Amino acid sequence: MTVVGLTCAERDAALSRAFEFLGRRWNAAVLGKLQDGPAGFRELSRLIDGISDSVLSNRLSSLAAAGLIDRSVDEGPPISVTYTLTDSGRALGPALHQIALWADEHLP
Repeated sequence: MTVVGLTCAERDAALSRAFEFLGRRWNAAVLGKLQDGPAGFRELSRLIDGISDSVLSNRLSSLAAAGLIDRSVDEGPPISVTYTLTDSGRALGPALHQIALWADEHLP
């Protein structure tokens, strides 16, 4: 059986990869905050309650390596770093929104 061009095995493998990556603590939160527009490190740190600076830095690096966000440096002065979603990151927006709605309705 195929679902939108994928066999069941391909779909299962793709979902497993997606949830393994997005399920890492804070990845979805960072992507969700960037859906509202570009943000700097300090702004993201303030917006995501409970995330440490070292973990935020790690997640931003991971998301950039996956091609979901871009990191741009303005040499200043002062030097500032801005993070924005790539097309791939923006494409996740509707799926993340639907997952959030589902969780709100079905997970206590």
